[in-house]
Amino acid sequence: MSGVRKAGARIEEILGGLPPGPAREAAEELVRELLALYGEGLEHVVSVVGAADTALVGKLAEDPLVEGLLLLHGLHPLDAGTRAQRALDRVRPYLGSHAGGVEFLGIDEAAVARLRLSGSCNGCASSAQTVKLAIEDALLDAVPEISAIEVEGMAADPGPALLQIGSGPPGAAAATDGTEGDAWAALPDAGPPTGRPTAVNVEGMRLVLCSFRGTLYAYRDRCPACGGAVSAGAQNGDVLTCPGCGHRYDVRVAGRCIDDGDFHLDPLPLLSDSHGTRVAIPKPAVR
Repeated sequence: MSGVRKAGARIEEILGGLPPGPAREAAEELVRELLALYGEGLEHVVSVVGAADTALVGKLAEDPLVEGLLLLHGLHPLDAGTRAQRALDRVRPYLGSHAGGVEFLGIDEAAVARLRLSGSCNGCASSAQTVKLAIEDALLDAVPEISAIEVEGMAADPGPALLQIGSGPPGAAAATDGTEGDAWAALPDAGPPTGRPTAVNVEGMRLVLCSFRGTLYAYRDRCPACGGAVSAGAQNGDVLTCPGCGHRYDVRVAGRCIDDGDFHLDPLPLLSDSHGTRVAIPKPAVR
């Protein structure tokens, strides 16, 4: 998630926490006025810079923070299709281990971005969700004006929400998630969410649980960069930092590494229903 999107989400969170009334209305008006002022000033900057050197505006847009501000105010020099293609080019190496590739088909008149996946996620539900979240995050950062994302070739959704806690049908305690090789196991009670990573053992597998804004996420407790346990690391918002090597992972976006796109945590699906909270544990491969 870009800095601008994070700031926007934080502003919405603060405004949403204010009780309805004059104070909230005044705060919302203040935000609108500041955004309008900064937007007008940025438009003047882009106009002056563009008149002197059109290529310089493109160079400015290469900075992630500046790019986010240009997108916010509709001043980005590249069209939506070009930005979408560039975003997918950046995330494609990360998808390589999960899918054969992703093809951008275009953006239709309803502002729906259409993509096609080649290859497969080998039937792995958590990998499918990893691909989906990585694509969505990349496109929303680069093309915030799109209304939806449709992906051809995505592995079928097994039903329960993946990574974050979702609801399941009653009486499904003995069911699997519909993915071969995975089975649901009861998650030990780790207490209320604290915003700090928590290590738990399930069926002989060591996991790390992370909560962010009331949503629970589960990963294998292993840093893909150094092999150490990430549960002993620090969590700041949606970012979990490995205590051994310092690599940072976005727990909200399938554990993608912020510092190196070749690394990502191994996510595990969670399900919450009348039987409690359960996690999908991969069964050992039969040889």
